[in-house]
Amino acid sequence: MQISNPYSCELLRWYDRHHRDLPWRISPSAARDGHRADPYKVWLSEVMLQQTTVQAVKPYFAKFLSLWPKVEDLAAAPTDAVMAAWAGLGYYARARNLKKCAEAVARDHGGIFPDTEGGLKALPGIGDYTAAAVAAIAFNRQAAVMDGNVERVISRLFAIDAPLPGSKPLMKQKVADLTPADRPGDFAQAMMDLGATICTPKRPACALCPFNSRCLAFNNDEPEHFPVKTPKKTKPVRVGAAFVAVTPDGEILLRRRLESGLLGGMTEVPTTAWTARLDGGTTPDHAPFAGDWQACGQIIHVFTHFELRLSVYRLQHERVETEDGAWWEPVANLDAQALPSVMKKAILQAIPLAFSTSAN
Repeated sequence: MQISNPYSCELLRWYDRHHRDLPWRISPSAARDGHRADPYKVWLSEVMLQQTTVQAVKPYFAKFLSLWPKVEDLAAAPTDAVMAAWAGLGYYARARNLKKCAEAVARDHGGIFPDTEGGLKALPGIGDYTAAAVAAIAFNRQAAVMDGNVERVISRLFAIDAPLPGSKPLMKQKVADLTPADRPGDFAQAMMDLGATICTPKRPACALCPFNSRCLAFNNDEPEHFPVKTPKKTKPVRVGAAFVAVTPDGEILLRRRLESGLLGGMTEVPTTAWTARLDGGTTPDHAPFAGDWQACGQIIHVFTHFELRLSVYRLQHERVETEDGAWWEPVANLDAQALPSVMKKAILQAIPLAFSTSAN
């Protein structure tokens, strides 16, 4: 089928020569020969890539595929194992939804992903963006795919002055207008690659861009003015305390967070009751049990909507009876636990060599 849209023609010619080789992709030549990307790999990568860089995702993607090569394998995996494999990648609701979605595909669809945006959106944890991306890339559907990279390209190409997030509907309509019926998956990936490698936030390489003759921002010599964003609010600062209890034979007290809420279902050292909206206690009298808790300093962790400052305390103590949901874990096993980055930071503040790999 002939592609009549000149924007699409120019971009796809560029993509054929300059596409990124990524482990979840097939090459443009393979796509033209009728091959399709594996929907499981496309879905897994798109979920992982939300709010995360390609370089950060690559090792996690490889780990998940080695552990669970097919969606049915992921569906059958213990939730704790999935959360542990995800630990460090952040935004942990994604991991919980990943597991629920895999279970739904295996249980309700015989291990085969639906091939339409509507069918994909009916699955747990799949929203507009992921449904469009999987439909276009894995099933060659003419879906408008718009992530942060694509927003930047579109806002500059058409010099869209309305600030984000209010301008998203207009941008998505522009993407829909440009997306060709032929090779929509390659077009979506080309837009992402263009934003990631050429149309970058700072110092875009406009001379190399296939759109430079059509780009209004470039022709007005103001590409870095776009996209226009509503000024960010100052993030609130919350405080709390974390308590690292270690036995003489090298076991650390851990517990599991509630399934709901921030870091739901993840593993932690005991902490005070801080949230995104409320401070927690910061002194040793909030410890899980009495003892000579020693101050180890403070760690800072930045979440999407707030900054958390945890005072860290350490205690070497014989095993004590634990509360429900808590246990003593050998420090040597910490790498295998579903510990989010903030908890790794707290543990490292008290036990500098606790992990064989560095915490994020």
